[in-house]
Amino acid sequence: VQLVESGGGLVQPGGSLRLSCAVSGFTFEDYAIGWLRQTPGKEREGVACLSLSENTPLYAESVQGRFTISSNVARTPVYLQMNSLKPDDTAVYYCAFYSHRWCAFEYGMDFWGKGTLVTVSD
Repeated sequence: VQLVESGGGLVQPGGSLRLSCAVSGFTFEDYAIGWLRQTPGKEREGVACLSLSENTPLYAESVQGRFTISSNVARTPVYLQMNSLKPDDTAVYYCAFYSHRWCAFEYGMDFWGKGTLVTVSD
């Protein structure tokens, strides 16, 4: 399974970015894709997850109402629309593949992308 993130960059507080996760190299029907983030000195934090077979999203409380995870009929890429960005959202964002239909932020990820850096700053 290959996952390639894109769309990171520098944005001012209050701005928006859309991250993409291109997924390939598998034949699973039931799977989920998650977005997680990490900054130096902090633990990895789950942000959003989408069960592609059930089309049910899961969000961290810290991003609820600001971030939206979605995909299309082709199931790739998986997007993370980030609005009302805050400096605390600065991190490397990773997408992760779950080889099952359910989402969790603490465990269950089988494959990872290399990440894309999001910087929220003036």
